[in-house]
Amino acid sequence: MTERLETADREALLFHSTGRPGKIEIVASKPMATQRDLALAYSPGVAVPVKAIAADPSTAYDYTAKGNLVAVISNGTAILGLGNLGALASKPVMEGKAVLFKRFADIDSIDLELATEDVDRFIAAVELMEPSFGGINLEDIKAPECFVIEQTLRERMNIPVFHDDQHGTAIISAAGLLNAAHLTGRDLADIKMVVNGAGAASISCTELAKALGVRPDNVILCDSKGVIYKGREQGMNQWKSAHAVETSARTLAEAIAGADVFFGLSVAGALTPEMVRSMAPRPIIFAMANPDPEITPADALAAAPDAIIATGRSDYPNQVNNVLGFPFIFRGALDVRATTINEEMKVAAARALAALARSQVPEEVAVAYGRQHSFGADYIIPTPFDPRLMEVVPAAVAQAAMDSGVARKPIHDMGAYRERLKARLNPVTAVLTSVYEQARAAPKRVLFAEAEEEVVLRAAIAFKEGGYGVPVLVGRDDVHERLAKLGVADPDSFELHNSRISPLVPDMVERLYARLQRQGFMRRDVERMVNRDRNIFGALLLEMGEADVMITGVTRHFRQTLNEVGRVIAPAPGHTPFGIHLAVGRNHSVFMADTTVIERPSPAQLADIAEQTAAVARRMGQEPRVAFLSYSNFGNPPGEWLDHIRAAVATLDARGVDFEYEGEMAPDVALNPAMTKHYPFSRLSGPANVLVMPGLQSGNLSVKLLKELGGETVIGPMLVNMSHPVQIASMTSTASDLVTLAVLAAAGIAG
Repeated sequence: MTERLETADREALLFHSTGRPGKIEIVASKPMATQRDLALAYSPGVAVPVKAIAADPSTAYDYTAKGNLVAVISNGTAILGLGNLGALASKPVMEGKAVLFKRFADIDSIDLELATEDVDRFIAAVELMEPSFGGINLEDIKAPECFVIEQTLRERMNIPVFHDDQHGTAIISAAGLLNAAHLTGRDLADIKMVVNGAGAASISCTELAKALGVRPDNVILCDSKGVIYKGREQGMNQWKSAHAVETSARTLAEAIAGADVFFGLSVAGALTPEMVRSMAPRPIIFAMANPDPEITPADALAAAPDAIIATGRSDYPNQVNNVLGFPFIFRGALDVRATTINEEMKVAAARALAALARSQVPEEVAVAYGRQHSFGADYIIPTPFDPRLMEVVPAAVAQAAMDSGVARKPIHDMGAYRERLKARLNPVTAVLTSVYEQARAAPKRVLFAEAEEEVVLRAAIAFKEGGYGVPVLVGRDDVHERLAKLGVADPDSFELHNSRISPLVPDMVERLYARLQRQGFMRRDVERMVNRDRNIFGALLLEMGEADVMITGVTRHFRQTLNEVGRVIAPAPGHTPFGIHLAVGRNHSVFMADTTVIERPSPAQLADIAEQTAAVARRMGQEPRVAFLSYSNFGNPPGEWLDHIRAAVATLDARGVDFEYEGEMAPDVALNPAMTKHYPFSRLSGPANVLVMPGLQSGNLSVKLLKELGGETVIGPMLVNMSHPVQIASMTSTASDLVTLAVLAAAGIAG
């Protein structure tokens, strides 16, 4: 390890090491609080399902987690683009894959790293695990061993075995190929295709393209030694030989002349502009080498302006991203208890993805991404965070499994199954991720007011390196030195405002003195504040247009910070500022307000809080259902503060708002359907997702208890109704917390 890590490396290590090391943990899905719980979970209660499974092995899917459990297995011989670094070094990647399974498809996953490069020992170890898992995801295993391992395990095991490095890329690129051919009026049976690279992914892409209808004699496969042709002996193996063709071409340049399609899974620069110009009109180019493609989209379009281009990168259109495939393919396979993932299931996944890209994108998805997606040359593959993926792809895969005879538990009502799929995931998590793409699409200048703090500097570095915008730092002379110590190669490239030397200070003093001179402040008081208080100085920079958004709060309590900022930044006209916390769970999200500002809101303020929090919820992809919380459920028990809540409800009635709301009600009635059914007159169609707190004391206490005890991710506070976008973070914020708050504000979600 070098003495000075790159800043991105340092942040990645901190992310993986802070708190509980790693990215996964085991959480009990049943209560374990009492002796009775333990007796049912283990001895003697556990004997009952043991006997049931011994009598009927299929009941393991009913009484254990097997049916929703996938093993992610590697020996570390082909880690990402890093090569053979060994089994232990692959563990962070495998943990990451397990996280993606959970995040995108609600599949539990355990990573297993096997310390062997011996194919037979690897196969024997995995084969013995069949009783434990519902499926096996092989990952980062080098070719050609990966072919032998997967094929042998598929033959020996009666659960799905899937090498994602091969098939994931193949399925996503096949979806893109279907749509690119559609846009250019091509029939797959007639296209000429060249694939550069002959590793696991390349061969799988070739095989799946042929399964979709591309004629085998129209596909030329190339490796580092040139065209794979019949009769070639150098560098050949059985998997390459299976795709050898009769051709006089011996180089990539010769093979690609007149080709309709180029698939690259090789190295940067392999495809030249001259080669692109030699292709057929409207060429289809999938340059999928990572991190740098075989040709950049800019260079490809310069050579052929009518080309359709896909890459493996998220900063270009049409990203071939495996996360579009493997979580949803396994979801469908597990749900029908498939014995394998066969060619029919892969083709079904590819066709489902292609159809999804061609379908009209719902308005809520477009709002979440900040721009309208529509089928065309720059949109032939769905975006990775389209929430419809969870409904569409698993259903297609499950149906294909049933049609091809490998499903042991057929689904009889596909409509009901699709509804269950939609309910499995929390849509807000997809929106949260897409907000980062929104910020990249319209970068803002974000002012970090406490730049002498390391956590703030790390957030500013991550914000800049993520491409979310321009960090504007407020601090003293040594900030650039601190950046250098954190590994920043060009610390002077960070914009720094120092109140001691800023030429803006005289104007700031005049502005602030004009505002505060009749509030008991003398000029020298104002001068002292501008020169010494980072929040005052930063807020003035924001007001003067030196930044678009301000982030502060890690060095002082929320109220103190708000008071300081409030001397410069006024509330939005006609509004009272308040704070929102967002609790993000696995299957739900709840917005809580006000949690930071108004001690005892009036009925009108409660109505305003409800209306404006509902607007934030909509910007986060949620259809708001608002509950005005109380200790009382519709008058039981009675109390002196209930009239405030009833008046707030009446205010919304008079305003004619377009969202559901109800109150007064206790949290369990608002959130728990079993309690809600006792109040059939409630106007809420489902559990509330916006909770309007009756006062600051209950709101602030609730969110802090939830954060410390609840086990959910809590985002915020998000400050609403200031005349300029200011966000005040909590004092315990991490760099990731600050970046999230900055991105939410920059994207217009919060503020």
